[in-house]
Amino acid sequence: MKQQSLASQSAFEKYWRKSRRKLFLDEMEKVVPWSGLEALVRPHYAKAGKGRQPVGLSIMLRTYLVQQWFNLSDPGVEEALYESAALRRFVGVDLGVAPAPDETTVLRFRHLLEKHDLGGLMLDAVNVHLEARGIRIQTGTIVDATILHAPSSIKNASGERDPEMVSSSTEKSPLCIA
Repeated sequence: MKQQSLASQSAFEKYWRKSRRKLFLDEMEKVVPWSGLEALVRPHYAKAGKGRQPVGLSIMLRTYLVQQWFNLSDPGVEEALYESAALRRFVGVDLGVAPAPDETTVLRFRHLLEKHDLGGLMLDAVNVHLEARGIRIQTGTIVDATILHAPSSIKNASGERDPEMVSSSTEKSPLCIA
């Protein structure tokens, strides 16, 4: 492992605990088949040439997955990498050595994956890997189904206005001058 710069050190912090984000990233580090995903993308990824050196494939792949997991835009994932030490450590960005991938680099990587239909292949590879280890991922929506018992009208059975059922729009607010 390469030596980390002083910018990536958190040894000066006296109090800390693992956040939910950090716990999630630790789990993803263990369960995602990183070498398999890199092998899928590597044939299509930019090679070093005369121009600007490409960002490492591992960094871009992890940045892409962070973007998907946390529902971040291209500029949003760039910003998140600068704001979160946990994300930087997971992705492999050391700000003492190199900047985080910028939004244009993230966009180009995402377009590369789309162009070669690698997103579906990557998802299949992850699902096969997880199933082989007995892990099943499901998505769904949690709905807060609180039931409130309230009359549907402010009028009573005789059609008259019930004085106990006053609409908030008809009440005078103590701050209202009328």
